[in-house]
Amino acid sequence: MNQDDSSGERRRPQSEKAGTADSGGVKPRRPGGAGGGILMGRPFGVPVYVAPSWFIVAALITWVFGGQLDRVLPELGGYRYLVSLFFAVAFYASVLVHELAHTVAALRYKLPVRRIQLQFFGGVSEIEKETETPGREFILAFVGPLLSLVLAGVFYLGMQAVEPGTVPGVLLAGLMISNLIVAAFNLLPGLPLDGGRMLRAVVWKITGRPMAGTVAAAWVGRALAVTVLIGLPLLTHTGALGNATEDIGGMETVTDALLAAILAAIIWTGAGNSLRMARLREHLPELEARTLTRRAVPVQADTPLSEALRRANEAGARALVVVDGHGEPTALVRETAIVAVPEHRRPWVAVSGLAQDLTDGMKVSAELAGEALLDRLRAWPATEYLVLEETGEIYGVLSTADVERAFVQAMARPST
Repeated sequence: MNQDDSSGERRRPQSEKAGTADSGGVKPRRPGGAGGGILMGRPFGVPVYVAPSWFIVAALITWVFGGQLDRVLPELGGYRYLVSLFFAVAFYASVLVHELAHTVAALRYKLPVRRIQLQFFGGVSEIEKETETPGREFILAFVGPLLSLVLAGVFYLGMQAVEPGTVPGVLLAGLMISNLIVAAFNLLPGLPLDGGRMLRAVVWKITGRPMAGTVAAAWVGRALAVTVLIGLPLLTHTGALGNATEDIGGMETVTDALLAAILAAIIWTGAGNSLRMARLREHLPELEARTLTRRAVPVQADTPLSEALRRANEAGARALVVVDGHGEPTALVRETAIVAVPEHRRPWVAVSGLAQDLTDGMKVSAELAGEALLDRLRAWPATEYLVLEETGEIYGVLSTADVERAFVQAMARPST
């Protein structure tokens, strides 16, 4: 799937995935492999992980394909499961090629890719930023299914060079068909599939509004989810997929219904996440460091807390910055530490005991806004940040709690 697909990729901006997709709050950036699974390599500098869920689907493919081999090549005996395991690995290698197509295109457009993950229903390429134009969006989505079609063609040519009815012939035929299915499925015009991203790009181009494209493609995706939930079991049960109706038993019916439900849930959830992500990106520009910053007063390290708070109240400030004898900021007084000090003890507690030493990561520009602001806060997790003017003068203190509150309020407002 595409930036959220079952063979392709989920585009997950760091403001998520807005992470989405990941609804709200400023969260620290996880290490590259945290929760990613087993690291398999770094093609083009992008880490590729195999999630634990992959082993489940690999076992399922091995079992199902092994049963088919028993009918086509009964002489294999128990070795059919070894051949089936090879098919499962080769199929996911094809999925990896699909994902690498998205990745290479993203890197070509200078869009950072966090990682590729192979999991239960295909692969996920986590692209951290959105494309700037609908044309690039269309290309980025299309290259995945295109590579799957190319692979299907390569496997078809390989079939011409081997004897039909042999192990290589059956494997190549299976890989050709599976890549055709991956390409066709991902070209369906609904989010989170690649075809949905392509539809989004087309509507975006026509209307000039990315959000309009997302809404249209997401609702088509939800319609696809309902179609899969109802239509896939019906197609199988009626023999429309080429299977004999007399061979369809109760277990096959249950399995088909379960598979349809899982696929439908993935598509429906992905479409909803895409809508939330689009709304997040639409409201991100409303988050400005300058407007969210609290006014601060400078105090010496040995200043009693009660005196520091008195000065802040007189100045109408809500934050304290510890400075040295030259007026250079050295630390921030933590709000939670102030609240924890009983009022009767505040005259005897120096602000230095409640302060956190400043690091370069805790200094942010007053001009930061939107995704750039969130990225900076994630890269350097803290509860407060010193906000500076371009001249280096102290503008105030930015609280993570204020950013999160503004984020939630922005997300609650309807989209324009």
